[in-house]
This record gives sequence, C-alpha cells and structure tokens, in this order.
Amino acid sequence: MEPLVINRKESKLRVSPEWADVCFTCGTCASGCPVTGVDNMDPRKAVRMAALGLDQELVDSRFPWICTLCGRCEYACPQGVEILKMMRRARTLRERDKVPGPIHKGVVMDLNRGNNLGIPKPDFLFLLADLGKELEAEGFPGFYVPVDKKGANVLVTINSKEPFGEPDDMKFWWRIFYAAKEDWTVPSYNWEGVNWGLFSGDDESMKTLVGRIVEHMERLECKTLLLPE
Repeated sequence: MEPLVINRKESKLRVSPEWADVCFTCGTCASGCPVTGVDNMDPRKAVRMAALGLDQELVDSRFPWICTLCGRCEYACPQGVEILKMMRRARTLRERDKVPGPIHKGVVMDLNRGNNLGIPKPDFLFLLADLGKELEAEGFPGFYVPVDKKGANVLVTINSKEPFGEPDDMKFWWRIFYAAKEDWTVPSYNWEGVNWGLFSGDDESMKTLVGRIVEHMERLECKTLLLPE
C-alpha cells in the first residue's frame, strides 16, 4: 500500500505545524520576555500565530521589531521551540521599505559609504588623528591611532555612533591597548562594526558587510578581530 501523503501548506516562517502540539502554551517564554504585553503580544502568541498559519499577520505586526532577540524566551522554553529563528525570519519577510525606523536606511548607508551614519573618510581619519593627539597630551606619550597597519595583531572595528556622537568612548579601548602594549589597527574605510543587516533580517547585506571585515583581516594580515558589540 502506498503511504498517504498530506500536502501541507509550508509556513513562510519555517515553523513546523507540529509546534502547535509541541508548544505547551505554558507561558514560560512570555514570563521572561522584557516586551511581553506590548501591543498585547508576547512570544507565546507569536509561536501560536506561526503554527496556526497566521504568518503574514505576524510579519506585518510591530512585534518582531519590538522583540530585542535577547533569547530569554527560547532559553526558558521547556520544549526547545526555536523562537529566535522564527522572529528573525519574520523580520526577513518584511518588505524593506516597510522596515521601521532608521534600520534599513542605515544598512543602505553602510553599503554605500562604509558605515551606518555615512561619515566621510577624511572626517573619520581627521577625528582619529585629533583624538590621538588628545590622548597623548593626557599622559600617553607617543600615542597615535594606527590606521591600516599591516601585520597588527588586533583589527578594531568601530560603532559609528562613537565617532559621530561619543568619540571619547574610543579612548577607553586605546588606553588599554597602550597599557598592554598591544599591536592593533583600525581600517581607514568600511570600518563599521555594527551589522544592521543582521538586525534587520537582510541576509544578503549582512553577508556583504561581514565579507568586508573578512577582507580587512586578510588584507592587513591581522590575527584577532575586535567588534564593538
């Protein structure tokens, strides 16, 4: 006898229909979620929506973006439901022009100009040199910011909010490097260390931005990567 095959509608969120049975609806995930109750949503409801075929309703809601992807829900789930994959997939399925806030704009800016805030290369290099002089005057004789130094041990990427609005924050790392006599460097271009493609569910952009950092590591022959996050 031929086996009976049931053609199920595959979830766009890659959620198995069996989750409707696997999930206890116990609420453990919701109890640990920092955004439970926002828009009358929680992780348990999101899992049920996906398991019951309400994919688009979840994708169109604000909840995948209010979710911080912190992972508390999945860690606490007694059944091992992969909630994080589901939530990030919901972000991926959102049309890019409907991604909320500046996230997608930051991705485009990074792709076009090498960092999320579009800081020009000359301005960035001037700032590094200026801050280096400040740090030297603060009691670190001979300090300077090494840029594109081939063979350095540590490649340092930077969160663009630091040179844009909090430049002195970079000095904390630099003081440690100076005291430890660490061999480090900063790329002169494509130096952004925060991959908004990852956060926004834009896999292709995420891969491109990761590839840039890999290229720096190979080009400058660095051994260790430091990310600002």
